Amino acid sequence: MCLVNPPCLPYNKRKIRAVNEIEKPGGISGEDMPVFGVSKEKEEALQKRMESLGIQEKDIVEKFIRSGGKGGQKVNKTSTCVYLKHIPTEIEVKCQIERYQGLNRYLARKILADKIESMIRGKESEEQQRIEKIRRQKRKRSKKAKMKMLEEKRKQSQKKKERSYRPQPEDFEP
Repeated sequence: MCLVNPPCLPYNKRKIRAVNEIEKPGGISGEDMPVFGVSKEKEEALQKRMESLGIQEKDIVEKFIRSGGKGGQKVNKTSTCVYLKHIPTEIEVKCQIERYQGLNRYLARKILADKIESMIRGKESEEQQRIEKIRRQKRKRSKKAKMKMLEEKRKQSQKKKERSYRPQPEDFEP
């Protein structure tokens, strides 16, 4: 065993053997392997969405940072946090949701696409519609709606009063 040349260690030989097995004609080729650690359909859907929004990979600056928080030693030792910056729009995204870099790369691109979509499409975007829905739910009722609601409450309370019969003392006197 040679300590001067680390590639001769047994575990590295196993790794090299595994890589060679993948490159065989019957194995998985580099084109078929997922880039982000998600299914091929999800990757293609994200790619189509980015193309429809005009986002190109060459316009994105991608950096990997060490993330913190949950995940323990795995997260602290590896650079799983993904930082993306879209140069034309100056939008920045940082994602450290998952423990795996590939999945964080996918999620960061998805978040970037959401932000650019909300910027481009404005009121049409899903996020904007969700915010508008919450705003409508929270706003005050109109006077007419408030009066109608109070009238319904009065009717309901009148019904309840009529249901409860309590005899008065004069009802017992002969």
